Amino acid sequence: MLISGHDPGRSPTSFSDVYEAHFDAILGFVTRRTADRHVAADLTADVFVAALEAFDSYDARRGTHRVWLYGIARNTLASYARHTAREREAVAALSGRRLLDEQDMLRFEERIDAEREARELLARHAVLSAPLRAVLDLVAVDGLTTKEAAKVLRISQPTARVRLHRARAALRAGHATPPDTFSTPLAEATR
Repeated sequence: MLISGHDPGRSPTSFSDVYEAHFDAILGFVTRRTADRHVAADLTADVFVAALEAFDSYDARRGTHRVWLYGIARNTLASYARHTAREREAVAALSGRRLLDEQDMLRFEERIDAEREARELLARHAVLSAPLRAVLDLVAVDGLTTKEAAKVLRISQPTARVRLHRARAALRAGHATPPDTFSTPLAEATR
């Protein structure tokens, strides 16, 4: 019968016995495969931490403690290599991108502010009454003169000017109905 943590036919082996017996071999194995002594020390520690965690599941039928530890060391090194390769790829991907300097940040903030102002303006434009919005769009967006906009809308030129003035005032003030609007617009009567 196999008792975990020791070789069959021998007295039980403690993890500290395995550690002491194989530390130098595992350190040498790892050191020969890494260029940095600090990395080698860290990886060797990782090997023995993994071995300690798996010590109760050690099966002597699959090999000696030394073989078992070399297998763990090999897996630890492979995991480290994958991790460093991903890290190098990430650094390479980032190094191809220029970091934002102060001028870039200022331009970026200006664009954000301009976008916010444009959204606010569009929201104020959307709540304008249809007659005010129609004349404003013809003049400000389509580039027609007030006289031409009046003809397109089949209203008098003074009515078009009043509506354009009210629309602009409403947009500047931040509301759709300008404060100087009167209940029965005189301009509407001149249609």
